[in-house]
Amino acid sequence: MRDTQLLKLESVTRSVLLPDDSELHILNGINLSVSEGDHIAIVGRSGTGKSTLLNILGLLDRPTTGHLAWRGIDATKLSARRAAHIRGRDLGFVFQQFNLLPGRTALENVMAPLMYATGADFWRRKTLATEALEKVGLGARLDSMPQTLSGGEQQRVAIARALVRRPRVVLADEPTGALDVATGRAVMELLDAATVESGAALITITHDINVAAMAREQFQLDEGTLKPLTLEVTS
Repeated sequence: MRDTQLLKLESVTRSVLLPDDSELHILNGINLSVSEGDHIAIVGRSGTGKSTLLNILGLLDRPTTGHLAWRGIDATKLSARRAAHIRGRDLGFVFQQFNLLPGRTALENVMAPLMYATGADFWRRKTLATEALEKVGLGARLDSMPQTLSGGEQQRVAIARALVRRPRVVLADEPTGALDVATGRAVMELLDAATVESGAALITITHDINVAAMAREQFQLDEGTLKPLTLEVTS
Protein backbone atom coordinates (compact mmCIF):
# COMPACT_ATOMS: atom_id res chain seq x y z
CA MET A 1 0.00 0.00 0.00
CA ARG A 2 1.29 3.48 -0.87
CA ASP A 3 2.29 5.54 2.15
CA THR A 4 0.24 8.75 2.10
CA GLN A 5 1.74 10.30 5.23
CA LEU A 6 3.10 13.77 4.54
CA LEU A 7 4.05 15.34 7.88
CA LYS A 8 4.77 13.68 11.19
CA LEU A 9 5.67 15.46 14.43
CA GLU A 10 6.83 13.38 17.37
CA SER A 11 7.47 14.94 20.80
CA VAL A 12 8.24 18.29 19.16
CA THR A 13 9.23 21.15 21.43
CA ARG A 14 10.20 24.72 20.64
CA SER A 15 11.91 27.04 23.09
CA VAL A 16 13.64 30.39 22.78
CA LEU A 17 16.34 31.90 24.96
CA LEU A 18 15.33 35.16 26.65
CA PRO A 19 17.71 38.06 27.36
CA ASP A 20 18.00 36.98 31.01
CA ASP A 21 19.21 33.53 29.82
CA SER A 22 15.98 31.84 30.86
CA GLU A 23 14.04 29.71 28.38
CA LEU A 24 10.56 30.41 27.12
CA HIS A 25 8.86 27.10 26.27
CA ILE A 26 6.43 27.67 23.39
CA LEU A 27 5.61 24.11 22.28
CA ASN A 28 5.66 21.11 24.58
CA GLY A 29 5.75 17.56 23.20
CA ILE A 30 3.62 18.03 20.07
CA ASN A 31 2.53 14.84 18.28
CA LEU A 32 0.69 15.14 14.97
CA SER A 33 0.39 13.07 11.81
CA VAL A 34 -0.85 14.55 8.52
CA SER A 35 -1.72 12.42 5.49
CA GLU A 36 -3.02 13.13 2.00
CA GLY A 37 -6.62 14.32 2.03
CA ASP A 38 -6.71 15.20 5.74
CA HIS A 39 -8.54 18.35 6.84
CA ILE A 40 -7.27 19.27 10.28
CA ALA A 41 -8.18 22.30 12.39
CA ILE A 42 -5.94 23.52 15.22
CA VAL A 43 -7.73 25.85 17.61
CA GLY A 44 -6.03 28.15 20.06
CA ARG A 45 -6.07 31.61 21.57
CA SER A 46 -3.43 34.23 20.86
CA GLY A 47 -0.13 33.39 22.55
CA THR A 48 -0.68 29.63 22.66
CA GLY A 49 1.98 28.84 20.05
CA LYS A 50 -0.18 28.62 16.90
CA SER A 51 2.20 30.68 14.75
CA THR A 52 5.22 28.73 15.98
CA LEU A 53 3.51 25.43 15.17
CA LEU A 54 2.52 26.74 11.73
CA ASN A 55 6.13 27.73 11.03
CA ILE A 56 7.34 24.25 11.94
CA LEU A 57 4.64 22.55 9.83
CA GLY A 58 5.57 24.85 6.95
CA LEU A 59 9.30 24.05 7.27
CA LEU A 60 9.98 27.68 8.15
CA ASP A 61 11.33 26.77 11.60
CA ARG A 62 12.80 23.72 13.28
CA PRO A 63 11.98 22.04 16.59
CA THR A 64 14.25 22.54 19.57
CA THR A 65 13.84 18.85 20.35
CA GLY A 66 11.76 16.02 18.91
CA HIS A 67 11.34 14.65 15.42
CA LEU A 68 9.85 16.30 12.33
CA ALA A 69 9.45 14.21 9.17
CA TRP A 70 8.41 15.29 5.69
CA ARG A 71 7.26 12.30 3.61
CA GLY A 72 9.44 10.04 5.73
CA ILE A 73 12.53 12.25 5.52
CA ASP A 74 14.05 13.82 8.65
CA ALA A 75 13.13 17.46 8.01
CA THR A 76 15.33 18.74 10.84
CA LYS A 77 18.35 17.85 8.71
CA LEU A 78 17.19 19.56 5.52
CA SER A 79 19.38 22.39 4.27
CA ALA A 80 17.74 25.83 4.07
CA ARG A 81 17.81 25.57 0.27
CA ARG A 82 16.15 22.15 0.24
CA ALA A 83 13.48 23.26 2.72
CA ALA A 84 12.76 26.33 0.56
CA HIS A 85 12.44 24.09 -2.50
CA ILE A 86 9.89 21.88 -0.73
CA ARG A 87 7.93 24.93 0.46
CA GLY A 88 7.77 26.32 -3.05
CA ARG A 89 6.76 23.03 -4.64
CA ASP A 90 4.68 21.15 -2.06
CA LEU A 91 3.33 23.65 0.49
CA GLY A 92 0.70 26.33 -0.05
CA PHE A 93 0.03 29.15 2.43
CA VAL A 94 -3.17 31.15 2.95
CA PHE A 95 -3.00 34.04 5.43
CA GLN A 96 -5.54 36.19 7.26
CA GLN A 97 -4.37 39.42 5.62
CA PHE A 98 -4.29 37.96 2.07
CA ASN A 99 -0.75 39.30 1.39
CA LEU A 100 -1.53 40.11 -2.23
CA LEU A 101 1.07 42.08 -4.18
CA PRO A 102 -0.12 45.70 -4.58
CA GLY A 103 -0.06 47.08 -8.08
CA ARG A 104 -0.41 43.59 -9.56
CA THR A 105 -3.57 42.14 -11.05
CA ALA A 106 -5.30 39.06 -9.68
CA LEU A 107 -3.75 37.06 -12.52
CA GLU A 108 -0.26 38.39 -11.84
CA ASN A 109 -0.62 37.60 -8.12
CA VAL A 110 -1.52 34.00 -8.86
CA MET A 111 1.23 33.71 -11.46
CA ALA A 112 3.86 34.86 -8.95
CA PRO A 113 4.68 31.42 -7.42
CA LEU A 114 5.09 29.98 -10.92
CA MET A 115 7.91 32.40 -11.70
CA TYR A 116 10.11 30.00 -9.70
CA ALA A 117 8.74 26.88 -11.38
CA THR A 118 10.64 24.84 -13.93
CA GLY A 119 9.67 23.16 -17.17
CA ALA A 120 6.09 23.21 -18.37
CA ASP A 121 4.73 24.92 -15.25
CA PHE A 122 6.89 27.97 -15.93
CA TRP A 123 5.98 28.23 -19.61
CA ARG A 124 2.27 27.60 -18.90
CA ARG A 125 2.14 29.93 -15.90
CA LYS A 126 -0.48 32.26 -17.39
CA THR A 127 -2.75 29.36 -18.35
CA LEU A 128 -2.35 27.65 -14.97
CA ALA A 129 -3.03 30.89 -13.07
CA THR A 130 -6.10 31.58 -15.20
CA GLU A 131 -7.45 28.07 -14.53
CA ALA A 132 -6.82 28.48 -10.78
CA LEU A 133 -8.77 31.74 -10.70
CA GLU A 134 -11.60 30.22 -12.72
CA LYS A 135 -11.86 27.39 -10.16
CA VAL A 136 -12.44 29.91 -7.36
CA GLY A 137 -15.02 31.80 -9.41
CA LEU A 138 -12.87 34.75 -10.45
CA GLY A 139 -12.45 34.04 -14.14
CA ALA A 140 -13.99 37.44 -14.93
CA ARG A 141 -11.66 39.33 -12.55
CA LEU A 142 -8.26 38.35 -13.97
CA ASP A 143 -7.20 41.95 -14.62
CA SER A 144 -8.61 43.40 -11.39
CA MET A 145 -6.29 45.06 -8.88
CA PRO A 146 -6.51 43.90 -5.25
CA GLN A 147 -7.96 47.22 -4.05
CA THR A 148 -10.94 46.81 -6.40
CA LEU A 149 -11.82 43.37 -4.97
CA SER A 150 -13.93 42.63 -1.89
CA GLY A 151 -12.35 40.91 1.10
CA GLY A 152 -13.83 37.58 0.07
CA GLU A 153 -12.57 38.00 -3.49
CA GLN A 154 -9.08 38.89 -2.27
CA GLN A 155 -9.03 35.76 -0.13
CA ARG A 156 -10.13 33.70 -3.13
CA VAL A 157 -7.19 35.13 -5.09
CA ALA A 158 -4.96 34.10 -2.19
CA ILE A 159 -6.43 30.58 -2.30
CA ALA A 160 -5.85 30.35 -6.05
CA ARG A 161 -2.25 31.47 -5.51
CA ALA A 162 -1.77 28.85 -2.79
CA LEU A 163 -3.16 26.08 -4.99
CA VAL A 164 -1.68 26.99 -8.38
CA ARG A 165 1.39 24.75 -7.93
CA ARG A 166 -0.80 21.85 -6.78
CA PRO A 167 0.73 21.56 -3.29
CA ARG A 168 0.50 18.45 -1.15
CA VAL A 169 -0.27 20.46 2.01
CA VAL A 170 -2.14 23.77 2.37
CA LEU A 171 -1.56 25.71 5.60
CA ALA A 172 -4.29 28.27 6.32
CA ASP A 173 -3.47 30.76 9.10
CA GLU A 174 -6.69 32.40 10.38
CA PRO A 175 -7.98 32.47 6.77
CA THR A 176 -11.35 33.97 7.74
CA GLY A 177 -10.15 36.39 10.42
CA ALA A 178 -10.54 39.47 8.19
CA LEU A 179 -13.92 38.40 6.78
CA ASP A 180 -17.51 38.57 7.97
CA VAL A 181 -19.11 35.31 9.12
CA ALA A 182 -21.02 34.52 5.91
CA THR A 183 -18.08 35.33 3.62
CA GLY A 184 -15.71 33.42 5.90
CA ARG A 185 -17.86 30.31 5.73
CA ALA A 186 -18.06 30.54 1.93
CA VAL A 187 -14.29 30.91 1.72
CA MET A 188 -13.72 27.87 3.96
CA GLU A 189 -16.16 25.78 1.92
CA LEU A 190 -14.28 26.79 -1.21
CA LEU A 191 -10.89 26.02 0.34
CA ASP A 192 -12.07 22.63 1.57
CA ALA A 193 -13.60 21.72 -1.80
CA ALA A 194 -10.47 22.81 -3.67
CA THR A 195 -8.16 20.73 -1.50
CA VAL A 196 -10.48 17.70 -1.64
CA GLU A 197 -10.45 17.92 -5.44
CA SER A 198 -6.64 18.06 -5.55
CA GLY A 199 -6.10 15.46 -2.82
CA ALA A 200 -4.08 17.90 -0.72
CA ALA A 201 -4.09 17.95 3.06
CA LEU A 202 -5.55 21.11 4.62
CA ILE A 203 -4.40 22.37 8.02
CA THR A 204 -6.35 25.34 9.35
CA ILE A 205 -5.00 27.35 12.27
CA THR A 206 -7.84 29.30 13.87
CA HIS A 207 -9.33 30.70 17.05
CA ASP A 208 -12.85 30.30 15.62
CA ILE A 209 -14.72 27.17 16.72
CA ASN A 210 -17.15 27.54 13.81
CA VAL A 211 -14.28 27.41 11.32
CA ALA A 212 -12.76 24.45 13.16
CA ALA A 213 -16.07 22.59 13.01
CA MET A 214 -15.79 22.49 9.21
CA ALA A 215 -12.68 20.30 9.46
CA ARG A 216 -12.84 16.54 9.77
CA GLU A 217 -10.41 16.41 12.70
CA GLN A 218 -9.90 19.03 15.41
CA PHE A 219 -7.15 19.73 17.92
CA GLN A 220 -6.72 22.36 20.61
CA LEU A 221 -3.40 24.04 21.29
CA ASP A 222 -3.28 25.28 24.88
CA GLU A 223 -0.12 26.56 26.54
CA GLY A 224 1.99 24.79 23.97
CA THR A 225 0.27 21.40 24.31
CA LEU A 226 -1.76 19.85 21.50
CA LYS A 227 -4.77 17.70 22.40
CA PRO A 228 -7.70 16.24 20.42
CA LEU A 229 -10.77 18.48 20.55
CA THR A 230 -14.32 17.16 20.51
CA LEU A 231 -16.88 19.66 19.27
CA GLU A 232 -20.56 19.36 20.07
CA VAL A 233 -22.56 19.47 16.88
CA THR A 234 -25.95 21.06 17.26
CA SER A 235 -28.73 20.92 14.71
